[in-house]
Amino acid sequence: MKHFKLATLTGALLLSLHVAAAPVSGIDFSNFDKNVRVQDDLYLHTNGTWIKNTTIPADKGSTGAFLMLRDLSEARSRKIIEDAAAKPVAGTESQQIGDLYRSYMDEATVEKLGVTPVKPALAAIDKLASADDVVRYFGQLQPLSVSTPLMLGVEVNPKDSRQYLPAAYQGGLGLPDRDYFLLDDPRFVAARGAYLTYLTKLFTLAGETQPAEQAKAVIALETALAKVQWSKVENRDPVKTYNKLTVAELQKLSPGFNWQAFLEGGKMGSVADVDLGQPTYATALGKLLQDQPLATWRSYLKARVLADAAPLLSKAFVDNNFEFHGKALTGTTEDQPRWKRAVALEQAGLGEAVGKLYVAQYFPPAYKARMEALVGNLLKAYGQSIDKLTWMGPETKKQAQIKLAKYAVKIGYPNTWRDYSTLQIKPDDLFGNATRIAEFSYNRDLARLGKPVDRSEWLMTPQTVNAYYNPPMNEIVFPAAILQPPFFDMAADDAANYGAIGAVIGHEISHGFDDQGSQFDADGNLKEWWTADDRAKFTALTDRLVAQYDAYEPLPGQHVNGKLTLGENIADNSGLQIAYKAYHLSLNGKEAPVIDGLTGDQRFYLAFAQVWRSKTRDESLLRQVKSDPHSPASFRAIGAVENSDAFFKAFDVKQGDKMYKPEDQRIRIW
Repeated sequence: MKHFKLATLTGALLLSLHVAAAPVSGIDFSNFDKNVRVQDDLYLHTNGTWIKNTTIPADKGSTGAFLMLRDLSEARSRKIIEDAAAKPVAGTESQQIGDLYRSYMDEATVEKLGVTPVKPALAAIDKLASADDVVRYFGQLQPLSVSTPLMLGVEVNPKDSRQYLPAAYQGGLGLPDRDYFLLDDPRFVAARGAYLTYLTKLFTLAGETQPAEQAKAVIALETALAKVQWSKVENRDPVKTYNKLTVAELQKLSPGFNWQAFLEGGKMGSVADVDLGQPTYATALGKLLQDQPLATWRSYLKARVLADAAPLLSKAFVDNNFEFHGKALTGTTEDQPRWKRAVALEQAGLGEAVGKLYVAQYFPPAYKARMEALVGNLLKAYGQSIDKLTWMGPETKKQAQIKLAKYAVKIGYPNTWRDYSTLQIKPDDLFGNATRIAEFSYNRDLARLGKPVDRSEWLMTPQTVNAYYNPPMNEIVFPAAILQPPFFDMAADDAANYGAIGAVIGHEISHGFDDQGSQFDADGNLKEWWTADDRAKFTALTDRLVAQYDAYEPLPGQHVNGKLTLGENIADNSGLQIAYKAYHLSLNGKEAPVIDGLTGDQRFYLAFAQVWRSKTRDESLLRQVKSDPHSPASFRAIGAVENSDAFFKAFDVKQGDKMYKPEDQRIRIW
């Protein structure tokens, strides 16, 4: 979880979150499996019956606490959107919301058009006569958000958080990760076979004359791209992926790639510098551009354009898209209903317009006040924890406290809403609407260049069930939609809220001090503020955490990648520890009440475990293990608790219990 009203506390005492009425425990006992001892498996003890009795919806690759809350947010958003469509007010955001929804739900018009919306692009690709033409077309696809071997964007300059900077980074693969192309595991072989079938059908539907041959050529080209791309672990290094170069330096680095043509195509022809994420890849890409036949590059570009457009075209395209992206890659057996896909486009295109209406209906001011108290408690606990660290020296501690004090906190929704007034939405032009949405977003980013960084911006909508930390902004952000049970319950006792949303808050705070975030200073700049000795000690601790998670095996032969998931694992472990400390600070020296036969500490850990309840199809789990920086849900619960001393005391976990871990082997970072 990643990406601001500052949370403050009045007076010296931390605020308690107890409500006037007698609080409930916040624990759902109906999900428990009493045949599993909590000392042997906290996760299955808390969620085992739910796992046994839950069927993953046919249109989903997984289900769980997060996804069920997302379903609720989705249903609420649907009601908001359909109300807007039913009663449009001319010239308002409400009309835009309604018109976009109508365009998506107008299947008859979409079916009648067939492949027609993408024919101009296919014709343009047929006219590409040189490698330079291909590169320029890469650039022209950037405003449309079509994935190409190099992508363009605008970022906050990692080394000067006051400025925006053009950025270029690798992309353009049609499978979830480079390993899908390169490894011989039967599951990856099957995915490649499904990809070949998908591309062949895609080319057939588009009227191409040699669909099978073109599909094979595209996969061969993407395999060549995969071989020279950086791994997801390499891409986690903010120092190695920061390479601010002039256009002349870029051209020297990759002489086979016409950078000026690329930038001009992407409307950035006048920029002086670009942050290139993967220099060796850019060099290899330039060589591939010269070595691969022009016809192959044309087929590749057609595949990328068609794949991007497929969900917006006729039923044959949509069905083919689902067979691959749904069945083959996530294991789902049914496509999502059309209304869900329409809501997804609304969230992407008019997210804050919908969010404004969502907040008015579903986020009372009292929720924000209690979250401010929670966040304040967590920040105070984190500061106290830094002071007590035994492995960190005073110089680094001082800088850590300065960084923590500068955290910006955003809760619920932005103070300034995005202006969509220049975005044209038509009720009978789905493909055109999607194109204009992509261009609107891209042009909005372009307009930032040369202007001060907007620190009021949100990178998630209020109706998003998630949270984030943003290193260049040094901010933690909690959208309104996550502030609901089981994460946040106004009626629940403090222990449950600290174990659930408190651990989420602690998680996001900890991201500023994980292996990536810790490389950014208090002002959000990529700058070393640690002593060499403290950095070495921190790395030694995180290496142990890598080894712990490397040992987890969610699928036969497929282990969690401890290096890929390191940042999230640090945040999970540290967030839980800090949430526990904050919970005890909130008690103000008083004894926690026993509720439903459980002590406060027991409710804290059970609440933490129950928010991670999840059930995932093997195909989706494989995709997560190879491409997601988050560990699978069960290991997020168990992995963090295994290192928490208070858990062992709360449930009297002893040697011989399956969850027992000797005290000297527990990993304590923050």
